[in-house]
Amino acid sequence: MGKTFIVAELSANHGHKLETALASVRAIAEAGVDAVKIQTYTADTMTLNCNKPDFIVSGGTIWDNTRLYDLYVEAYTPWEWHQAIFNEAKRCGLVCFSTPFDKTAVDFLEDLGNPIMKIASFEITDVNLIRYAASKGKPMIISTGVATMEDIELAINVCHEEGNHDITLLHCVSSYPAPMENINLRTMVDMGDRLGVKVGLSDHTMGADVSIAAVALGAEMIEKHFILDKAIGGPDAAFSMTVNEFKELVTSIRNVEKAIGDVVYPSDTSTIKGRQFSRSLYIAEDMKAGDILTEKNLRSVRPGYGLHPKYLNELLGKKVNRDLEKGERMKLEYVD
Repeated sequence: MGKTFIVAELSANHGHKLETALASVRAIAEAGVDAVKIQTYTADTMTLNCNKPDFIVSGGTIWDNTRLYDLYVEAYTPWEWHQAIFNEAKRCGLVCFSTPFDKTAVDFLEDLGNPIMKIASFEITDVNLIRYAASKGKPMIISTGVATMEDIELAINVCHEEGNHDITLLHCVSSYPAPMENINLRTMVDMGDRLGVKVGLSDHTMGADVSIAAVALGAEMIEKHFILDKAIGGPDAAFSMTVNEFKELVTSIRNVEKAIGDVVYPSDTSTIKGRQFSRSLYIAEDMKAGDILTEKNLRSVRPGYGLHPKYLNELLGKKVNRDLEKGERMKLEYVD
């Protein structure tokens, strides 16, 4: 398999300090990650400044009873920081890209040279945003955390209508953190098989287990939230990984990639490491010419330098044509 594209999502984990954001980029690079992702919005491009019940978070989330507007004010990454973050990522050898949440964000990111357009789970129904982002001709990454199959197919079709066929779907469970029993990783595999697109995982679970399993199942991209220090706090801190946790994740993913390898069935037994310890046919007792081979004096044992055990039944009952010592490798030429 190819190298999994590992993305660290910075999101709101900057504590409203540019230097924390830049230090996070450097730490992400240190962890061996491929890319850093940010988010491009303002509270006003995300929602309404409104106190009606519809605009108050509920449903058992970590943000319950918070106004949507206030949540996005807290999580906001200032647009004037973007250039500095992109520059720092480039200096560190990282790909940097962002999630736009409206057309003005798409235009802003285009001016920055943003190389990839990421559509968040809650925006998958915003087909006009998807169409506009896809029209820029950049690779599209679309999260599917709240999507029906109809939503996913519509998003793909909209991209195709804009001539954009470079699409990666990220399986996602939009719970923060996401419970293990709700992940259903087989869905990721099915999306790839059914829709003919690249697939990956946007992982909001605690720890690295689910991401590693996704790579073993064929994920081409893994996205996890990053935080420099849990003490920074913020809306996403609880389910974000630190630099040491990310290092362990990257190491595990790269090891899984090595272990997956290729389909190999060696035809030359001399190339199989350890083949010498397999079983083969050996003379188990001293024999004289004319003695009859039996299960007692001809045995399948380790090591594997003798005759293949498939010949055992064919040889039993036959007379040997020479004297043989215990421990000799059996050969077909020893019988007539």
